[in-house]
Amino acid sequence: MAALAIDWALCSLIGFAFFRPDPHGLATLGVFVVEQIIFLVTLGGSVGHLLVGLRLVPVAGGYLGVWRPIVRTLLLAVVIPAVIWNRDQRGVHDLWAGTVLVRR
Repeated sequence: MAALAIDWALCSLIGFAFFRPDPHGLATLGVFVVEQIIFLVTLGGSVGHLLVGLRLVPVAGGYLGVWRPIVRTLLLAVVIPAVIWNRDQRGVHDLWAGTVLVRR
């Protein structure tokens, strides 16, 4: 939750700086989606993940690829999959993308 709060706060600042008249927060959501995809693909974690010591890896191991971060982020943006999780505490967004957050 701390990583998500850090990411959302950062994206809110960017959204406010560049898209000030956005009463619905769609610009912030757009910045969040772009930030997640870029950082997950390139660094294996978002700014928030990296600051709290997490990284995203595929469950099967190997290379994370591009499609997993895209699927995971789009599902996370919808919110519902993120609040439904299994007994291992993995959200639907991670289950469907085949990913898991681990400590670095």
